[in-house]
Amino acid sequence: MRAARNCGSLDKGVFVKRTRKWIPYVFVAPAVLILLFCAILPIIITFIISFTDLNIQQLGRWELVEFVGLKNFFSIFSDKVFRKSIENTFYYVIVGVPVVILVSFILAVLLHSGGERKIFSFFRAVFYSPSITNMVAISIVWLYLFNPSIGLFNRILNAFGMESVLWLNDPDMAKNSLLILSVWKNMGLNMLIFLAALQSVPKELYEASALDGAGKRIQLLRITLPNISFSVFFVTVTTLIGWFQYFEEVYVMTEGGPVNSTISMTYYIYQTGFRSSRFGQAAAASVILFALILAATLIQLGIQAKRREEDIS
Repeated sequence: MRAARNCGSLDKGVFVKRTRKWIPYVFVAPAVLILLFCAILPIIITFIISFTDLNIQQLGRWELVEFVGLKNFFSIFSDKVFRKSIENTFYYVIVGVPVVILVSFILAVLLHSGGERKIFSFFRAVFYSPSITNMVAISIVWLYLFNPSIGLFNRILNAFGMESVLWLNDPDMAKNSLLILSVWKNMGLNMLIFLAALQSVPKELYEASALDGAGKRIQLLRITLPNISFSVFFVTVTTLIGWFQYFEEVYVMTEGGPVNSTISMTYYIYQTGFRSSRFGQAAAASVILFALILAATLIQLGIQAKRREEDIS
């Protein structure tokens, strides 16, 4: 009887151990399935469609879809509008990403220096609120601000004796106008991330460095930045990805105009796919955008890995 009980307990123990091994996979499975069906599978389908001549008439008749190879890629690269969208997208990324990261970091440092005073808590909410505000609601306000005749910005310029600016109507100024709006809208979330990182830096490090005669600049370079390096890396990567997918501001404010001066790659994909129903070419443009985002992310990962190696050595 005792032997039978021991065998039974052993079987239960083995069963419990085997079951526990599967528990982590059970919890991870929903996220993996969502990632598979909502991200990986659409990427694969888009890649396949980019080699076909799929259009809206063929959606219900798949037998009419033909494989065209690299024809879509050659076609979009010969399109001046697509080349302009690449140029504009790189402009948004190269100019906008450093500016929004720098502004977010400066705001975080200023708010962190204020401690837990209520006025600074109020400012945190004020600076963060644009990030959670609907873009359509924001556009109503900013279209008034950018209005060439009655807009607030031009009235301020006129009050100082300067001429009015055609913020959204001038091809050379329109991109910069959208950048102003985008920096204002996107700085709040990055600011909170930086603020959380700054609050995690031990105050003892600043006190010890102050006793050694280190000034604010030395503390920033030798204490603050090294201790929040991962947050800087995270913000840089996510901001890069977001700005490569620059769409909302263009769609709501300018629709790519004037004269395609503000069109981005994502807006070109939208126009090509949903307005012109050239799904094959839109998919090809999406593949190129995906490759650019992947390359930018891998470069950032490489830089971060190199920094870690230098810190260890």
